[in-house]
Amino acid sequence: MEFEFKLTFKLPANLADEDQLMSRLGEAGCTDALVGLGVASQVGLEFIRQASSGEDAILSAVGDVKRALPEATLIEASPDFVGLTDVAALLGLTRQNIRKLWLNNAGAFPAPVHAGAASVWHLAQVLQFLSDRQYPVSQPVLEVARVTMKLNIARQQSMVSNAELKRVRQHAVF
Repeated sequence: MEFEFKLTFKLPANLADEDQLMSRLGEAGCTDALVGLGVASQVGLEFIRQASSGEDAILSAVGDVKRALPEATLIEASPDFVGLTDVAALLGLTRQNIRKLWLNNAGAFPAPVHAGAASVWHLAQVLQFLSDRQYPVSQPVLEVARVTMKLNIARQQSMVSNAELKRVRQHAVF
C-alpha cells in the first residue's frame, strides 16, 4: 500500500550545504520524498512510501532520515494537527458540514488540542469519530494519522522529564 505523510526536521547549523543534504538523504533511501528547504534550518520531506502498514512506512522514513542526518530533530509529523477546513477538504465535505457535526455532537466529538478562534484537533481522533458514524474515511489516511499523532505526542513528552510528567498527571484532570 502507499502511504502519504510529511516529516519536518530541525537541522543543525553545520548542515547548510543543500547539495550535501540532498545527497545524504538520497543515499539513505529517501528517494520517495519531495524535499523542501524553504525554511532556514529546517527540512520538510513529503513522502509517498510503499509499505505493509502506515506505521512501517512512517517509522522506516524516520529511520532513513535519522540515518542520513543523525543530528536532525523531528519537529512534526503530519497529517496530525488540523482545523475543520482541513478535515472537510480531506473528506470532500464542506467546512459547515463538519462544524455542524462538531456542534451537534459536542459531547462525543473529540476535544481539540487547542481551543480558540482557530481550534485544532488531532486528525486521527476526528477521523475515528467520523468513521464510527459511517462517513467514508480512507483507512490508509486514518492509519497514517494515528501514527503521526503518536509521534507528535511522544516528541512533546520527550521535552518533559518523567518526574515533571508524573507531577502534572497527579494534579491534572484528563
